[in-house]
Order: sequence, then C-alpha cells, then structure tokens
Amino acid sequence: MRKSMFVSLFAGCLIILFFTLTSMIKVFSSNLIEPALTSEQHNSYRLVLITSELDTPFWAKVEKGAMAAAEQYGASLEVWGTYGSNRDDFLKNIEVAIVSKVDGIIVQGLDTDEFKSLTKVKAASSGIPIITVANDVPMNESLRRTYVGSDHLEAGSMIARQLVSDMGFAGRVVLMVSDRQEYFQRSRLTGILNVLKPYPQIETLIVAAGDSRVDVASATNKLLNEAPNVDAFIAVSANHAGSIIQEISKRMQVEPFYIYSFDDSPETLTLMQQGKIDALIAQSPEAMGEQSVTHMIKWLTGEQVPLNPDGYFTDIKVLRAGETR
Repeated sequence: MRKSMFVSLFAGCLIILFFTLTSMIKVFSSNLIEPALTSEQHNSYRLVLITSELDTPFWAKVEKGAMAAAEQYGASLEVWGTYGSNRDDFLKNIEVAIVSKVDGIIVQGLDTDEFKSLTKVKAASSGIPIITVANDVPMNESLRRTYVGSDHLEAGSMIARQLVSDMGFAGRVVLMVSDRQEYFQRSRLTGILNVLKPYPQIETLIVAAGDSRVDVASATNKLLNEAPNVDAFIAVSANHAGSIIQEISKRMQVEPFYIYSFDDSPETLTLMQQGKIDALIAQSPEAMGEQSVTHMIKWLTGEQVPLNPDGYFTDIKVLRAGETR
C-alpha cells in the first residue's frame, strides 16, 4: 500500500514538472520569436505615394525622403503619379490604390469634390488611412489622418513681411493666383493679406490666371496694359513666376519690380541668382517624404494614435537674392 502511494506521488511530481517545463519553454520561445514576427509584420506594410507632379525636382526630393524612411522601417513603398496636371489619371491612381487594399496612402492633396469623395467615402470605408503631403485638404472635408508639409499660411505671412521690408509701406502689389485656387494657395493668400492689411498705402491687386505659361503670360500682359504703375508681384503659385518675369522683360527692365515666389525650384533659383526674383520661400520636400512615411508607420503600428489633425509642419525659410540654402 505504502509502495503504491509512493509511486502515485512520484508520478504526480513528474506530471507537475512536465507542465512547468513546458510553460517555461513557451515563455522563452515567445520572447525569442516575438521580435521576428514584429519585423515581419513591418515588412508586410504596403504604402503608396501618389502625386500629380511626378516629373518635378520638388517631388523627386519628396520621393527620396519617403523611400529612405520606408527602407528604415522595412516597409514597401510604391510611387505612383502623373506627368503634368492630368487630374483624371491622378484620381484613378488613388482609386486603384484603394481597390488594391494597400495599408496606407500618402498623397498630394487636391482640393476637388472628386478627391474628397475618394478619401472621405471609399478610402475611409475600406479602412485605409490617408496622409496628405505638401498640399493639404481640410480634415473635415477629406477625413485624412494628418498632413505633412509647409505651413502655407505662415509662408504667405513670411513673404509679405519680406515685401514690406524691401518695398516699404506704400506701393501697388499684384498677387497672381490660379483661376481655381487650391487650399494651399488660399492659405498663402490669407497670410499675405493679413500682413499687408495694416498698411493702407499698400494696394493689392488679385489677378487670376490659368495654370499654363501661356495663360499667365496673357494675364500679366493685360495687367501691364491696364495698370502700368505696379511696384511688386507675388506669384502665389510658384510656377507663375517664370511667365510673369518673361512677359515683363519683353517690355522693360525687370529690376525695378519687387518680385517674390514660393518654392526653390531650379527655375526660380536661377531667376533669383539673376537678380530677377528678390526672395522666395524655400521648403523642405525631403523632410516631407520622410516624415509622412514615419507618421504612417507609427499610426499603423499603434505607436502614434491619433495623429495630430492639424498636421506636422516642415521647415520653411525666406531665401533672398544672393543667399544660398
């Protein structure tokens, strides 16, 4: 009887020891395997960067920053875009990304009803997060998670303060805008007008032109005929500066005019080096790409939830003639 009890007790101890060892093995195994699984999960993230200006130096820098961040986090990043301003193809790329069920879309904001419908209805209903980069669209109209790029309201204020510093407290200033202003253009314009408002002797003329160089040249030519006593030009849309200067130079010297622009593109930098642009706003496109991917990954992993609805502003500075970045 005593021997039977001893055998039972010994068997019970063996069973307890077995389960204890099994539990310990599971704990140590999970600690060893977990980082590998997390890394593999990072590798499974598929992101898409979409722009309508694929062929510009600005967006090449955005892409460079985004690719570097994607490589750092081990995520897959594809860059889709259109050459020129083909909005139908641009919107189609967004739709394809949604249908493809990518994990996240980083996109140049487009202030149109079609864009907002895609991001607010289709992307949101599919659970795909949207981050706008460089150009924003209001959150309540697009349901984008956040924005990464320049503070365009502050950029407008900065260029207006530079104008006042150069020109003084009196003069006629032309603000050249697109026919259909994007949200970022409206923000720049508001910043400019807020700064100039306290100076009653500074008269502002808001001139709408198309997006093509021909349209901008035509608008500039008409303005010079109707208002020859203009002192300054601000190209609210960066791609207008070259056409404005070209049209002025057909009639007279450019130097007497105060001319300002946004974005340090190769063309605007060359014009500034030639003394034809007095100052411009230099942006940080590479940082935009890097930070947009970083914030997307952090949102997907739950490390940064929610993202700041007001956005994450990258550095901007006034670059004056004779200066380098």
